[in-house]
Amino acid sequence: MKYIFFYSFAILSLLFLFGCKQNDAKEKTKISAVANSVKYAKGLELYKYEGFTVMKVTKPWPDATTEFTYILKEKYGVVPDSLKQYPVIPVPIQSIVVTSTTHIPALEMLGVENTLIGFPSTNFISSSKTRKLIDAGKIREVGVNESLNTEVLIDMKPDAIVTFGINNNNSTIDNLKKSGLNVLINGDWTEQSPLGKAEWIKFFGALYNLDTKANSLFTSIETNYNNALALANKTTTQPTVLSGAIYQDQWYVPQGESWVSLFFRDAKANYLWKETKGFGSLSLPFEKVFEKGKNAEFWIAPGDFSSLKQMSESSSHYTEFDSFKNKKVYSYAVNKGPKGGIVYFELASARPDLVLKDLIKIFHPELLPNYNPFFFKKLE
Repeated sequence: MKYIFFYSFAILSLLFLFGCKQNDAKEKTKISAVANSVKYAKGLELYKYEGFTVMKVTKPWPDATTEFTYILKEKYGVVPDSLKQYPVIPVPIQSIVVTSTTHIPALEMLGVENTLIGFPSTNFISSSKTRKLIDAGKIREVGVNESLNTEVLIDMKPDAIVTFGINNNNSTIDNLKKSGLNVLINGDWTEQSPLGKAEWIKFFGALYNLDTKANSLFTSIETNYNNALALANKTTTQPTVLSGAIYQDQWYVPQGESWVSLFFRDAKANYLWKETKGFGSLSLPFEKVFEKGKNAEFWIAPGDFSSLKQMSESSSHYTEFDSFKNKKVYSYAVNKGPKGGIVYFELASARPDLVLKDLIKIFHPELLPNYNPFFFKKLE
């Protein structure tokens, strides 16, 4: 009888082990089978499973060798053991602290701005909708991004703190994590593709379990952008463009692979430094810029100046350019929020379709005869 028992036990054990291996194989297959739902952004990956989402921030800052993985768990979701090594964040979140004004438009577009309970330096926020929440005392000051007020944040206990990093050395973030708070690194600012930046709305969509809405909003922006791009492709002219301004005796121009330069390319303008390599700003002496840009037809984004008078008072050199003499200087700095925050800095990355249409209107007004530029205004 005991032989029958041991035989049966051995058979059941083998079946159990075989079943576990099958389940493990199924789990691995299931985890690897889902496609990344992000199309343009180079630093974000989203993998949606039944009951949870795997979010990967693969480029948190330039030249990063560190990646961040977050598991966004729905109420009845079951997270596989293989993923429990990563931070598990229950979603949808009900409260949030963000640290960049570029995060504000995503919250408003998703209709969840009421969940924002903290922000550093609230005067920088331009949106009237979120400013009403600030004025009503519903959004607290939490220091500055480089040194967030740890005590205040621990007291607030937000479901998520979304911040950004310049490198991997941030003691404030480390302390917040040790305190048990959910801190997520957002790398939207590292994206250079106009649509890549805008696609980070999916990051917030995943936190609020509003993936469908985020995808729909982004698809609308993508469609508008591509329609504007197709319109620009109809032109046969490419006016020359100068950009940037003097800061501490050096002129800073956007490099040829930068976000700004790509807009000029898509708007069918001949940006004078389009051939340079790099994603940031190029520092040049005034003489070099004047030599190349003196006869440029347009001057876009001359720093934060909001009038030609301000420019000439700052430096008489500005008045020597043809674009200044012909009053073809356009700035993003005219459109400001109630506390002086520049709307462009907050909203442009979320609405590249509007930026592109602004530039097309400036360079090729015949293509958009009834369009009124949103961000860029002609300086008087």
